[in-house]
Amino acid sequence: MDGLDALKGRYLEGISGAGDEASLEEIRLAALGKKGEISLKMRELGQMAPEVRQAAGAALNRLKDEIDAALRAKKAALADAALDERLKAEWLDVTLPGRPRRQGTIHPVSQVTEEVTAIFADMGFAVAEGPQIESDWFNFDALNIPPEHPARQEHDTFFMAREEGDSRPPHVLRTHTSPVQIRAMQIQGAPLRVIAPGRVYRMDMDQTHTPMFHQVEGLAIDRDISMANLKWVLEEFCRSFFEVDSVELRFRASHFPFTEPSAEVDIRCSWEGGQLKIGQGESWMEILGSGMVHPKVLSAAGVDPAEWQGFAFGMGIDRLAMLKYGIPDLRAFFESDLRWLRHYGFAALDMPTVAGGLSR
Repeated sequence: MDGLDALKGRYLEGISGAGDEASLEEIRLAALGKKGEISLKMRELGQMAPEVRQAAGAALNRLKDEIDAALRAKKAALADAALDERLKAEWLDVTLPGRPRRQGTIHPVSQVTEEVTAIFADMGFAVAEGPQIESDWFNFDALNIPPEHPARQEHDTFFMAREEGDSRPPHVLRTHTSPVQIRAMQIQGAPLRVIAPGRVYRMDMDQTHTPMFHQVEGLAIDRDISMANLKWVLEEFCRSFFEVDSVELRFRASHFPFTEPSAEVDIRCSWEGGQLKIGQGESWMEILGSGMVHPKVLSAAGVDPAEWQGFAFGMGIDRLAMLKYGIPDLRAFFESDLRWLRHYGFAALDMPTVAGGLSR
């Protein structure tokens, strides 16, 4: 076709002289757009004789490819030039301090576990740990919970399946951290002072219960220990944990298989404007269970009940967190995200973690 060389020269010259991408786009549209010169010439091919169309079509395709390649090369060159100019205008001072990052947060259950551990450590309690999958003996038998007890029914406990033909009692997801107390007495004997914080599992699934939650249990064994010692320990804990000058506890007779006598413990409180206030008011709120360790439990752990006695107590860490920090719904612990944690202000603790283990 006549004039293709001139057309090619004109567009290549225009592409070479384009100073920015906007100018380059105008050239592309003029040449290769729907109404561009080369596009219009491609439409004329249908009106040509076959022998002429074959040669003209090949020439137009070559021209189109050359113009397109030149456009892409020039666009890349313009981008490189723009980057060079930006690098000349911008610079980085590596001596400047880094940008501050938002401090991480700690989950309320973890924070309360730290707080509880530190308080009891000041009273001479070490941290004891044990497995979350327990044998039937440690979870029930050693704690004076007989086979007919309701806690050993499948609707209350997660039992681990045994292989067919295996007649041994099944293992369970521990229903409390009391088995840790048995293990601690077996390893250390008496005297002994430990707490056992950790996850526990029960078949409780309703608005106020979850199948997994957190407990802390305490155990003190000595020769002359009594309920008076238990009351003092719990009062000191409540004063420190709830950060109040005085507390009043009420012990109500109850029944737990592993303690005798047993007592539910209430704390004096008030509700004003929807806010809980500990240590004042006319209301009482149950916070934990306690009692003197049953002689059968001491014997099962290898401690002579004729020589030693002690007290035990247990409380829910999740519930303590809700009471202290005004968290209204237990489900918040499992559906929370970082925004929820920051809303309640759980920053990293300054106090170090009190390491566990069965050491005194």
